[in-house]
Parts: sequence; structure tokens; C-alpha cells
Amino acid sequence: MTDFQRIATNGIHLNVATAGDPDAPLVILAHGFPESWYSWRHQIAALAGAGYRVAAPDMRGYGASDRPHAVEAYAMEEMTADMAGLAHALSPDAPAVIIGHDWGAPIAWNSARLFPDTFRAVAGLSVPYTPPGDVVPLDLYRKLFTDKGRFFYQVYFQDEGVAEAELEADPEDSIAKFLWAWSGDAHPDGWPVNKAHGDKVLTGITRPDLPLPWLDQVDLDVYAAQFAASGFRGPLNRYRNWHRDHAFLKAHPSSPIIQQPALFIGGEHDPVLSMFARPPSALLPEVLADPRGIHTLTGVGHWTQQEAPAAVNGLILDWLEKLD
Repeated sequence: MTDFQRIATNGIHLNVATAGDPDAPLVILAHGFPESWYSWRHQIAALAGAGYRVAAPDMRGYGASDRPHAVEAYAMEEMTADMAGLAHALSPDAPAVIIGHDWGAPIAWNSARLFPDTFRAVAGLSVPYTPPGDVVPLDLYRKLFTDKGRFFYQVYFQDEGVAEAELEADPEDSIAKFLWAWSGDAHPDGWPVNKAHGDKVLTGITRPDLPLPWLDQVDLDVYAAQFAASGFRGPLNRYRNWHRDHAFLKAHPSSPIIQQPALFIGGEHDPVLSMFARPPSALLPEVLADPRGIHTLTGVGHWTQQEAPAAVNGLILDWLEKLD
């Protein structure tokens, strides 16, 4: 059974879906954009049933969690501290495992890097770990897309209020289109690749006919209600911290190589992976000291744990069982 707790961490309160024995090993599940704790609905019961304590928060800015207004409140420094505080609140005497998807993946990776005594293992879904390089990714996106007159969604998200107005006009429609466009079912035509700079993010995206094998109207109603209540400013602010995050992580004294046992799961048709110069199988062994699985799910898009819950659950549980 899933319970909900309001847990204080890093100066804010998070709404956290919890399940499992409170004394069991803790697994934190960090979601991405535009999602909520609900995107882990298939993993919560499976992990709790396997003997783990599970905590799936609405990340700051989402759902029923606190929603600070300032852009800098959503910097990686703050988001990782949220996860460390949550781990300490629920498991003060033993380190936790953290698993993240989409933006939750970089938050999970960097939580493990910045708080090695708090997190004993880390997994990322959809977004592989990359330490900060010489170029801020947003600057590269502007060079590759904006400077050539091409649309790129993360550049569009930079101007405060613009994407908020578009997405908040009809949260249900916005979520439906995002989930469809980046899914394996919509590949290769779901996410338009020929849009011009100045277009809106939802331009050219169709709305799916429900139900899909992994998404029905009940699911969509949950997301729509959450975003109707919370709005999109907090979630979008995460994209507005590229330069702040780069400076912080570049200067941090910890090793940029993740030391804990690590797992990666991606989808064959995930548009995010096209943003990387090399596949995860080539990239991750260079930046993870202890990779214990780099997996690509056939036919799956960006929403890995929702599109292929049985496969994702199997890989995660097998990995957890073999941790030292």
C-alpha cells in the first residue's frame, strides 16, 4: 500500500509516496519532466514487495511539494541536497539507493557524487551520467540549433513565463502530447525535428488516442490534475540553471567519476540519447567506476519505467539483489 508523507528536507517540504517496511533498505525514486511520483507507480509496489522501503517524491516544484519561485531554487546544488535530506529523514542509520529518470537521472547521478556517504548505489534511466565539460550544454544547443534558426525545446524554456503560458493553457493536452511525442509508440514521427526557432514547444505534436499499452485516461487525469494545481514554473526552472549548475559542479572538489555501483537503462527510441555524441555503452564506462549494467530496451522511448515496467523492474531488482 502506498502512503503519503510530507517530509522536511533542505528548507522545504516534499510530498513523498512511500511503501514497504520502514526498517528495510531505502530506495529513492526521482522523477523528471513533466512527471511526478506517479511515474513510478509500477516500481513502487514491485520494490516494496521485494523487501525494500520505497520513497518516490514529487520533486520540488511539482505536485503537492513546495514550489519556490526563484529560478536558482532549482539549481542542481539544491535538488541534490533535497535528495540527501530525504534520505537522512527516512534512513538516518544506513545509506540509501537512488534511482532517477529524465531530470531525475542527473539529480540521482550528482546526488551520488556529492553525497557518497548518503547513497550506496545509483541508477539512471534515459539520461546517462556526464561530468561537466568545457562547454555549457545550453551554449552548445544554441550553437547547433538556435544560431541556425532551428527550434530547440530547452532554449525555448529559458524565457520565464513563455513556456508556462503555453503549457498551462491546457495541462491535460500538454502532458498527453509530451508523453506521446517522446514515446516508442510515436517513433519516429512523434517529436518534430524540422521546427523553426520561434515556434512553440507543442507545435507539430499530435495528441494520442488513448488508451496506449502503457497510458490510459486515468493516468492522464492524474498528471493533468497535478499540473493544473502546481503549474509549470518550478519544473521549467530546472532547465534555467545550466550555467549555474556547470559552475558549481565544475568547481566541486569531489571526483567527477561516480564511485558507487551504478546501473543505466535507456530506450532504443529515446530522443534524449540522440543528444549525446556516443552511446551509453561507450560513454558510461569512462565516467562510472563500477558500472553493473548498461541496458537498452528494444522499442522503448523516453518513458522507460512507464513504457516497459516489467523489464525495468526486473533489471532494477536484479541489480539491487547483487549490491554489496
